[in-house]
Amino acid sequence: MATAAPEIKPDFSGPRKHFCFTDEHEALRESIETFARKELAPHTEEWERDGFPDSVFTRMGELGFLGIHFPEQYGGQGGDYLMSIVRGEAMAQSANGGLNMGIAVHTDMATPPILKFGSEYLKLTYLVPAIKGEKISCLGISEPGAGSDVAGIRTRAVRDGDHYVINGAKTFITNGARAHFIVLVTKTDPDAGYDGFSLFVVDTNTPGFHVSKKLEKLGMHSSDTAELTFDDVRVPAENLLGEEGKGFYHIMWELQGERLIGAAGCVAGAQRVFDQTLEYARQRNAFGRPIGRFQAIRHKFAEMATKIETARQMVHTTAWRVEQGDYPVREISMAKLYASRIACEVCDEAVQIHGGYGYMKEYHVERAWRDMRLNRIGAGTDEIMLEVIGRSYGL
Repeated sequence: MATAAPEIKPDFSGPRKHFCFTDEHEALRESIETFARKELAPHTEEWERDGFPDSVFTRMGELGFLGIHFPEQYGGQGGDYLMSIVRGEAMAQSANGGLNMGIAVHTDMATPPILKFGSEYLKLTYLVPAIKGEKISCLGISEPGAGSDVAGIRTRAVRDGDHYVINGAKTFITNGARAHFIVLVTKTDPDAGYDGFSLFVVDTNTPGFHVSKKLEKLGMHSSDTAELTFDDVRVPAENLLGEEGKGFYHIMWELQGERLIGAAGCVAGAQRVFDQTLEYARQRNAFGRPIGRFQAIRHKFAEMATKIETARQMVHTTAWRVEQGDYPVREISMAKLYASRIACEVCDEAVQIHGGYGYMKEYHVERAWRDMRLNRIGAGTDEIMLEVIGRSYGL
């Protein structure tokens, strides 16, 4: 007699693997998630009130988490770009959007340009201590009159012998109040159009640099966000990052990494809120049964899960292309646009499913809702992403 074929059933609780991640990636994910749950998440309420301490950078530097994808010669671990995506996703277990943003600015926004465009002097002076967590970085792009319109930047750097003299202002700067140095976008030739921008690494203890205002925000309360002013700040010419006049192109490259790591954080954050809300729906009873058993609620979870998985696949596949040496600006913009939108939708549905409790601080979904909203603005608004995508088709 023929042997009956084994019954094949889906394992919905099994691990969700993606072709771009190896066992090494997954081991790193487990390590960072464990760290985030044990050492960061327990302080969420305290840091939401008082801001997270600088010691988080030091601790992550000790563990090797700040230099995952930087070369070993500068104190990094020599991992690939996908390691950075893993870190961005795993940090969601801290349950602290502001902290995650502050770390991501340091690891994936301000320091990568130093590695790619900086001289050996800049790498040794700034990148090495940044990887150790001894120096904290920030990125200065947005200005009071120039946010998404990077071409409208007015902060000026004028050559004076072996120095540049910088005057201007920046705003919405994450880590701005605590940073030891800033990767700063300036205009060195106001008549040269896109060829008139230059980047500098500026020590924040330089005379003339001021934190003019600490900003209060809707969400991301645990991170510091500041307005910065530069009054005749003298910066050594050796602190020029890359070539003079090429700063616009350098910062456009930087923005791609900023947008993709932001998209990864959105997916991971949405997944964490989804999981928390699913557990609530299994336990919360109404009309004699768990609310998750009602079709209206069950369908909400189906919609959310589909959107999260779609965004996850977009982010992972695009990150894989970056690791292969591609420069997929269109797909990065798509991933950032879609992931940030669906993350906001998931957080909004989570509040709705929680009902009145969703509006209360003790259930934390209200904070996730507030924190997540920034992602549709920072690193390029929805409207800018749509422009990038549309123009990529020659329109």
